[in-house]
This record gives sequence, C-alpha cells and structure tokens, in this order.
Amino acid sequence: MQEKTIEKALIDAVKQHHGLCLKWVSPAFAGVPDRIILLPHSRIAFAELKAPGKKMRPLQQRRKAQLEQLGFKVYCIDSISMIEGVIHEIQTT
Repeated sequence: MQEKTIEKALIDAVKQHHGLCLKWVSPAFAGVPDRIILLPHSRIAFAELKAPGKKMRPLQQRRKAQLEQLGFKVYCIDSISMIEGVIHEIQTT
C-alpha cells in the first residue's frame, strides 16, 4: 500500500468526523508532519504519513519532539487501520 492511499483515507475519515485535514508545507522549516488535523471542539494534532513499515527520518523525529514539547499530539500513521484510533484519541484527550 502506498503512502498516498493512507493519506487519502485519513482525509476522508477526518471529514466524516466534521473536521479538516490540511496539508502542511513549511519551506523554511523542513521535517514538519504531512498533515494538520483539526476536529470540532478545538482539537488539533499532526500526522506524518508513511507507507507500511516505513519509519520517520531523524529530522522528522526531531520536529515531532519539538511539537510534543509544545503540548501537541503527533502521530505517525502507516496503515489505514490506525486512523479511527488516532481520531478517537484526538477527540478524547
């Protein structure tokens, strides 16, 4: 399965939960997660999408740690089966 297939499934699932799943591109700040997930009731998290079994690069891991130090949730999603669990966690924490 390709990363873009998982990304499309995430976008569709977030829409079903009445949210937005925005592409994040930051030219001057490399390594940021692929998507910002915005859900009702001011819930926000970030998602890095990977093909199954692929891992985040070291720079991506550092950006994840930086965002987490600021109090944000950052998820590395590498399968469609993870998506509903991630959305549920964002909604309930």
